[in-house]
Amino acid sequence: MLPVPRFGDGHRVLVTGGAGFVGSHLVDRLVARGCAVVAVDNFVTGSKENVAHLTDEPRFTLVEADISDGLPDHHPAVRQRFDAIMHLASPASPTDFATLPIEILRVGSLATLHLLDRAVADRARFIMASTSEAYGDPLVHPQPETYWGNVNPIGVRSVYDEAKRFAESATMAYHRYRGLDAGIVRIFNTYGPRMRPDDGRAIPTFISQALRGEPITVHGTGGQTRSICYVADLVTGIVALLDSTETGPINCGTEHELTMRELAEQIVQLVGSSSTINLVARSSDDPEMRRPDLTLARTRLGYQPTVDPQDGLRRTIAYFRQRLG
Repeated sequence: MLPVPRFGDGHRVLVTGGAGFVGSHLVDRLVARGCAVVAVDNFVTGSKENVAHLTDEPRFTLVEADISDGLPDHHPAVRQRFDAIMHLASPASPTDFATLPIEILRVGSLATLHLLDRAVADRARFIMASTSEAYGDPLVHPQPETYWGNVNPIGVRSVYDEAKRFAESATMAYHRYRGLDAGIVRIFNTYGPRMRPDDGRAIPTFISQALRGEPITVHGTGGQTRSICYVADLVTGIVALLDSTETGPINCGTEHELTMRELAEQIVQLVGSSSTINLVARSSDDPEMRRPDLTLARTRLGYQPTVDPQDGLRRTIAYFRQRLG
């Protein structure tokens, strides 16, 4: 069973990166619970379109700011105490690693420290959105939370990997030495509506190419694997961690593991496209395999993903078909 809800009517929640892909879906879930939600985003990768449907929602406030420079305390919605702070802000795609490396490092370090200080001051529950990238190119499969990872600290992906690993370390330091009520979630490969078509991740890239009838660019041999999780299932796991008293880290995703070639072929079939598969050079430090060990999520949070991958992919394709015209 999922934990009994701790946050709902009368609670104020800050969500950083709240106009991003995952952040905006989390905002929707919290508002539906009755929470008053303040979303902070600088729109480097997030979009106002993702939360436009909440424009007239009295329980929702959108604040444009770069939290790496600190929270905008001049804004009246930010000055008030928060019951929970959820840190989802960060560019998170392979394209971003190459184009926004400094921004990624700043939001993983400076922004995290600003938010941790605020959480201590507010006596708020703090949720840190970390990543399966903390495991790097894993030598253990599937990956349990006890695995320390295999990360290249100076590779092109390191700006994201190490920023998140630092954020986890900082969160644990505040938990141990300042008594912060904190939880860390390690997010595995997630997909769904509101992803950017050009963000460089496999699913939006494959769908966009298939809809245009272009060759599907699969890196390497296509034998590398990922475990894909529909965004609604991920949000259920994140909210379950919020409601709990668990610190973690706790993996969140699915165990539906498939190769990149299999994923590309499924998308071509679901789109009804004539696209062919085109193998291209593999990017540096691209992990060979990814699948979470979900034992902790199941036993501590009652987490069980429910969206079938075929159904989730169909919903995502429908979103991209409408967006791309």
